[in-house]
Amino acid sequence: MDLGLRGRVALVTGSSRGIGAAIAAGLAVEGCRVALCARGAEDLATTAGRIREGGADALAVPADLTALDEAERVVRETIAHYGGLDILVNNLGGGRGGDDDAAWAYTLDVNLGVAVRASRAAIPAMRAQGRGAILLIASVSGWQAGGAPAYNAAKAAEIMYARSLAKDLAPDGIRVNAVSPGSILFPGGGWERRQRRDPERIARFLAEDLPLGRFGTPEEVANVVVFLASDRASLVTGANIAVDGCQLKPSV
Repeated sequence: MDLGLRGRVALVTGSSRGIGAAIAAGLAVEGCRVALCARGAEDLATTAGRIREGGADALAVPADLTALDEAERVVRETIAHYGGLDILVNNLGGGRGGDDDAAWAYTLDVNLGVAVRASRAAIPAMRAQGRGAILLIASVSGWQAGGAPAYNAAKAAEIMYARSLAKDLAPDGIRVNAVSPGSILFPGGGWERRQRRDPERIARFLAEDLPLGRFGTPEEVANVVVFLASDRASLVTGANIAVDGCQLKPSV
């Protein structure tokens, strides 16, 4: 199926590794010109280099998006380099341990706040061209309790932000959706670290709470995101799509 993405410009935040890197690569395979953004300049350059080796156009923009002006700068640099912006994937996320005000403030900002600032910066260019697709990578933790309360709340807020933004931007031809991955395994990721620390506990988790009996892969999330970014998903907006293999519990 031709998704009609050739020549479109996409920006993926948090894209030096894992889910973000897979999304950027998936968009590139479909012919998008892709801007990648993350704090680690070296890993970012390596990921962008791999995409270029595949024959695609990739721009690496190192940035710490938790700094208030950085999301706007990254969007501005992407538009200046490519001449526009068609797709924004708000993938950056994470959390900080603890239940104090600092942990809550950081967790809410790195998930929701960064997505709000990046989307706000991208919307004028999309509105001017009469089309666009914004995606927020949320989590099954957004509707299943079981992890840190701040993370659960932040992911739930991302899902509702996507729904609300979709309603507001529909007249402008801009679609907004959330994608909620379940437990995704990749090198250097949280689930790999947990599996290394306590393999027996993770084996029980796989057997009891993941009906498919396995973790998901970044590419399985990316496949859904790439489809949603395309005109083939023209009637899909305001949705939250779970990519979780019917996962029954968000964490251990």
